[in-house]
Amino acid sequence: MKLGWIGLGDMGQVIVPRLIEAGHEVTGWNRTRAKADPLIEVGMEWADSPRQVAADSQIVFSMVTDAPAVHTIALGDDGVIAGLAPEAFYLDMSTIDPLVSQEIATEFADRGLTMLDAPLSGSPVTIRQGSASTMVGGPRAAFEQVEPVLYDIGSKVSYIGPSGTAVQMKVAINLTLIVEMVAFCESVALAEKGGVEREVAVDAMLKSVVASPVMTYRGPFILDMPDKPLANVTLQQKDMLLALEVARRQGSPAPLGAVTNELLNACRGLGIDHRDFVTVFDVYHLLSGGK
Repeated sequence: MKLGWIGLGDMGQVIVPRLIEAGHEVTGWNRTRAKADPLIEVGMEWADSPRQVAADSQIVFSMVTDAPAVHTIALGDDGVIAGLAPEAFYLDMSTIDPLVSQEIATEFADRGLTMLDAPLSGSPVTIRQGSASTMVGGPRAAFEQVEPVLYDIGSKVSYIGPSGTAVQMKVAINLTLIVEMVAFCESVALAEKGGVEREVAVDAMLKSVVASPVMTYRGPFILDMPDKPLANVTLQQKDMLLALEVARRQGSPAPLGAVTNELLNACRGLGIDHRDFVTVFDVYHLLSGGK
């Protein structure tokens, strides 16, 4: 199929080659042109605007940082809505406020166009493994038409419900992801304070019943922090603050999320927010009397 991809950050850098390898023609756009160069080398075509991407594609994907960025690329004068054909589909994979996603989807529907929220749960690690999960919200008939392409991104695809429900689910999953990794850090710090070697504690945790996929590839960061984070403190705190805002608006208690956010604040206070957010372990280590 002819596919479009808008947003060529860390996730786009690994997803676009998968789509090309699956036999699709991919046209891409990014605010910073230089990020497109490695993908152009492997066969991606370049477009000068989101509008042009949409005009050249049967399915358009976007994955960008926040709601204002989605609003601009979707609804701007040179946005997707200006170039998308009635028989084509727009899937936004960004993690944004569900209400914003619903509002943008309504703008598309009012013009006889289809937008689906289709956030991806995973990281560059799980995408390379082929195990990333895509969740989709919007008209079920539209989901069924795009579903085969989603399996070229990852092995798990779920229809969640009406517009906005998939990104609502993604917000909830991110809340769990961040809280569980902070709990992992807390547990390793507790074990180490009681005399267990740090390496032994990490290994035992990853062999225990509490281990999860995200712990498996992120837990070892406690021992060897990567130079390039999968997601730094700032990015993960953006997701946590979004979850807390959605919870506040809905009247849903989120005390674990609130406490976790304070630990992310502590990372910022220590000037280590550029690291992968597993650096929360360093906060626990300092609070336990470590140096």
